[in-house]
Amino acid sequence: MEAQVENAIEIASNPTADQNLKSQALDFIHQLPSDPQSWRICLSLFVREPRCSQIVRHTSLDVLDDAVASGRLDMQSLTLLRENLMVYTQSIYGAVTTEQTTLDSPHLQNKLAQTFTYLFSSLYPSKWLSFFQDMLALTATPGSPAKDNAPGIVFYLRVLIQVHDDIADVFLSKSSDDRKKNSELKDLIRERDAKAIATSWQEILSYWRGKDLKVVDMCLATVGRWVSWTEISLIITGTLRDQLLELVTSSMPQNEPVPLRETALITFKEILHKKMGSDYKLELLNFLKIREVVAHLVASPALADLRATSQYDTDLAESVAQLANHSVSDIVRALETAQDQSAVMMQAVTQLKDFLPLVLRFFSDEYDEICSTVIPCLSDLLTLFRKKDKLNVMIREQSAAMLPPVLDAVVRKMRYDETSSWGNEDAQTDEAEFQDLRRRLHVLQQAVAAVDDYLYQEKISSVVVTTFDNFQRNGSQVDWRDLDLALHEMFLFGEYGLKSGGLYSKTRPITPAAERLIAMMYKLVESGVALSLHPSVQLQYMEICVRYYHFFDANPQYISATLERFVRYVHHDHVKVRTRSWYLFQRFVRHVRHHIGDIAQTVIQALSDLLPIKAEIPDEVSDNSDMSSEEDQQTPSARFDSQLYLYEAIGCICSARGVLVENQVVHIRTVITPLFSDLQVHLVPAKNGDELAVMQVHHLIMALGTLARGFSDWTPAHTSPAAAAPATAVSEEFSRASEAILVALESVSVNSEVIRAAARFAFSRLVGVLGSRILPQLPRWIDGLLSRTSTKDEMALFMRLLDQVVFGFKTEIYTILDTLLTPLLQRVFAGISEPATGTDDEIQLAELKREYLSFLLVILNNSLEAVLVSETNQASFATVISTIEHLAKDASDFPTAKLAFTVLIRMVVTWGGPDVQAGSPQPTLPGFDGFMMERFSPLCWALPSQSNFDPKDAQGRQALGEAAGLQKIIYTKTGEAYLSFLRNSELSSMGMDAGTVDEYLGALSNSDSKTFKQYFQTLVQRSKR
Repeated sequence: MEAQVENAIEIASNPTADQNLKSQALDFIHQLPSDPQSWRICLSLFVREPRCSQIVRHTSLDVLDDAVASGRLDMQSLTLLRENLMVYTQSIYGAVTTEQTTLDSPHLQNKLAQTFTYLFSSLYPSKWLSFFQDMLALTATPGSPAKDNAPGIVFYLRVLIQVHDDIADVFLSKSSDDRKKNSELKDLIRERDAKAIATSWQEILSYWRGKDLKVVDMCLATVGRWVSWTEISLIITGTLRDQLLELVTSSMPQNEPVPLRETALITFKEILHKKMGSDYKLELLNFLKIREVVAHLVASPALADLRATSQYDTDLAESVAQLANHSVSDIVRALETAQDQSAVMMQAVTQLKDFLPLVLRFFSDEYDEICSTVIPCLSDLLTLFRKKDKLNVMIREQSAAMLPPVLDAVVRKMRYDETSSWGNEDAQTDEAEFQDLRRRLHVLQQAVAAVDDYLYQEKISSVVVTTFDNFQRNGSQVDWRDLDLALHEMFLFGEYGLKSGGLYSKTRPITPAAERLIAMMYKLVESGVALSLHPSVQLQYMEICVRYYHFFDANPQYISATLERFVRYVHHDHVKVRTRSWYLFQRFVRHVRHHIGDIAQTVIQALSDLLPIKAEIPDEVSDNSDMSSEEDQQTPSARFDSQLYLYEAIGCICSARGVLVENQVVHIRTVITPLFSDLQVHLVPAKNGDELAVMQVHHLIMALGTLARGFSDWTPAHTSPAAAAPATAVSEEFSRASEAILVALESVSVNSEVIRAAARFAFSRLVGVLGSRILPQLPRWIDGLLSRTSTKDEMALFMRLLDQVVFGFKTEIYTILDTLLTPLLQRVFAGISEPATGTDDEIQLAELKREYLSFLLVILNNSLEAVLVSETNQASFATVISTIEHLAKDASDFPTAKLAFTVLIRMVVTWGGPDVQAGSPQPTLPGFDGFMMERFSPLCWALPSQSNFDPKDAQGRQALGEAAGLQKIIYTKTGEAYLSFLRNSELSSMGMDAGTVDEYLGALSNSDSKTFKQYFQTLVQRSKR
């Protein structure tokens, strides 16, 4: 049997074995645990001499582990197994290794230690009380008082590590029974063997320090594990502390094969992680001399002398920073709970004073990873100051002393270091990491400002003003990094300077922070910072001018010079600056357009080389691949999107108040005439399917629409004097643009969704400059934008645009709407009736249904209801009602059903006549009273009668609420006639009993709308049970 098991394991592990034979071998191995004698066979295979192969011995231990862990072995068998394994272990590890002794491989030693751990869990409580003494016996050679047997020590430490991982690893999920058992085992260890184990660690460290670094390293790792749950007074003695201090503070080569200092630091951190009261933690920090450890290492050659060299030990610096971070966090937690002027608080304050310079040293480290390590403890500290500053005298005193150096360090760390570059493609990852660090530093600055707003404002003002003054004196000799820092801080300062929505109140600064920000803006525009040649400075200059445009509203004398800078930047060589400047130029111009004189011609000439449009076919491979933001800015679509901002900016400048109407017309023609010519050239090839020509036509239409958007902020029905409608001459020029777009749409749109999308974009923008002049063209827009190939999504988007047009022009649109309504609705009906062919299509169909209903609501809400029942559209009214009825009964789309009931309610309000107090209904549309009772009312029950209706669905209940509202408004318009109809016709035909009918009619006639809605929802839910 033994040979059979060994052979099966060998075959199962052999990659070249026959697969059928291998499958049989695996089945045999899997069935081994079910054999009561298998553990004996596997024990024999493991201890046998000569030894079996590694895989056979490892698998044998697996079987033994399973037998012990599953509880299949009785006490006699467990004892026999323990004795045999101990005999083997003592023979291999319990004596001085000789040439004839072959140790097991490390992974097999770990496996054997795991098997002993399973035996420990089963036998230690009552049968193997000497478990740890037996393991300790392996650590010394016969007759020696010292722990001088390295193989035995290593195995002993492996067993301790396995015991910890099995009973104390908090990251492993355990059942409640296992947790209870492990807790009992830990209690027994503390009671019986913890002291001896702790002593053994001290003896091992004392003996092997300088002899075998691997043994020392392994011992420290074991201490770090056990300290979290063992009585700390047993472990952390003066002896062990001194041993750790010696390892940490002694000089070691940086390329040491075993990093003992790193391991010792980790051990210190594990000790500090142990949970205990704040006062005890402070005492522990003092006892372990953590501050002295950190200070010594900070001053060591590895972290001091070599700091500015390539030999700087960043790993050691990060480890020491972690130790300092954890220590300060513990001190802060002690301060949070300590009473003012108490001994604990005084001790914590003293320690905090000692640690803060060390923390700031790591915070200011050139390596961002090291700096980031101590950010958590600084965050904790600043949070403490914010919470306790006004309540605690000692903390208030300390915050006043500690905040300035903290803020100084944060501001310095915001600066690019001397080795960094900006805009270098090879350094994009470093740039992203630095910007992430800046965001975290900004959070710290905000925390400082929350504690001492004056300190923050004073510091930032000083940094910004001093830097700008320096640049004014020394020009290009000022490091771009200093300018970048000043501008970055100035941009962030806006969170305080713009808190009230602006900088001024009746020409005076609105807040002290706004006053400081205004002073910075004066310095910015007067110091000539915009003349800096560095792209980062130029980019931030533009961002600031856009963000603080209120300054230019109050100081228009600076606008002209600032615009000159922007115009220069839009031609920048660096793609990031150039494309971003196009957007920022548009933003700035839009904000200050009312202060700009007639400089349009100058600007158009300056931008003339950037305006010609040259479409490119998008590279599908590039567009679908992962790209950085830098690369993304260089794609054809991104470049064109940025180019559109220039057209919008030109529109803003041309429409400025200081430009005469006749000059506006000239400027518009200057810009759109080349676009018309280009459009005419590309229309024929685009119509013939030339992809590049189609893209060019798309871009040209988009440019015309964007120019219109820049030209006018006016919208129909807008009453604000600040956004007046354009002059007639201007509108006439844009009518030419509209006509050109329509010609392109009619020529190319049938087979080009791209052209329809561009035209839809332009249409929405042209409304603002054409006003009611666009109405006669509306049928052509509808024909072009709702072609037979238009998708449901396109229809929905255009319906949304029509909502805006109808709302804007109201009665002006009646004649046009009366003409085009039926053709428009026929196309919508066709789209709604098409079956959905996939998830995306279902989403688009639902959106189209809702937009159709919203369009009807806009008509009804803007006094255009007559168009629905006019002689022209009367034939389609029945279809309108049928579609609404269908949508109201759709239990698969509750939002649409709810909206359908809303439309029906609005119809009842519109055509139902006055509310009936007594007498007969008087609908404004003859016969509508009977129509809404016979057609609308049954829908309220048709929806919940659907088999897939779920009355518990939240959206379904909302739809029911609208259905209840419909019944209530019908009753309001028809009174007793509706109650009679319900009693004698609708409710009786549903099979509702007389008692429920009386209850229902009473609720409808006597309850308010909210109460009846709740009643109806409850009644439906009750009927669905």
